[in-house]
Amino acid sequence: MRVAIDTQPGGTAPNEDWAAGTPTLAVVLDGLSTAGLDTGCRHGVPWYVTRLGSQLVAALADPALSLVTGLARALEQVAAMHPECDLGNPGTPSATVAVLREREGFLDHLVLADSPVVLEGHQDFTVITDLRVDEVLPELRAEVEQHETHTAEHRAALQRFVTAQRQTRNTPAGYWVAAAGPAAADHALVGSTPITEVRAAAVLSDGVSRLVTEYSMATWSEVFSTLRAGGPRQLIEAVRKVEATDPTGLRWPRYKSGDDATVVFCQW
Repeated sequence: MRVAIDTQPGGTAPNEDWAAGTPTLAVVLDGLSTAGLDTGCRHGVPWYVTRLGSQLVAALADPALSLVTGLARALEQVAAMHPECDLGNPGTPSATVAVLREREGFLDHLVLADSPVVLEGHQDFTVITDLRVDEVLPELRAEVEQHETHTAEHRAALQRFVTAQRQTRNTPAGYWVAAAGPAAADHALVGSTPITEVRAAAVLSDGVSRLVTEYSMATWSEVFSTLRAGGPRQLIEAVRKVEATDPTGLRWPRYKSGDDATVVFCQW
């Protein structure tokens, strides 16, 4: 498996995405925004995704270990790294997880929350993503989207939304992300695809996949053509060019003018 990676922050704040690739593994983590609210942790989201990603890659180096078990083990290990923090805080640092691993003629995938794995088949595309978060608190989400980004009204609405959203995070009534406990791993979407059915694959944060899913400014076929022509950097630049035409979210309401964007492109 040949792997190409790029990641870019969405603004001046530190990048809260994280990515890694090996000849058999591709991983993307997308740290959840805190919206300026307390997390109970002194380390921050970039610290969290770096530790979780590193532990996950180390665990999944063992091909006999399932993706779910590897994620659960990584979550436990990271929690043990900062026991002095309030890991019971509903806003404790957390992240989406997307993993693709080549193993014995198959591609195993794990997706937890809305960072997708996209498989390019010989006829069409398979998008593996977990959109349970979109079903949570639609009325507060709509309130955020009424306001332009970079305004006090948008910031206040976003904080109200995230505060309420945290109460549903990692609960049966809400949605699941990687956070302080290993239980979330059991709620990930997992599966396997024969490698002979796949031409290429992309593991993405939603800061990139929105070019197709939210902005409707490209098809998956065009995304993979861009990746082949110019690699992950060119695809991220395509996202930024689109966002630059709508800097305050009038055409495409969103939480940030530009989100952190990460691509791991896999070819065989």
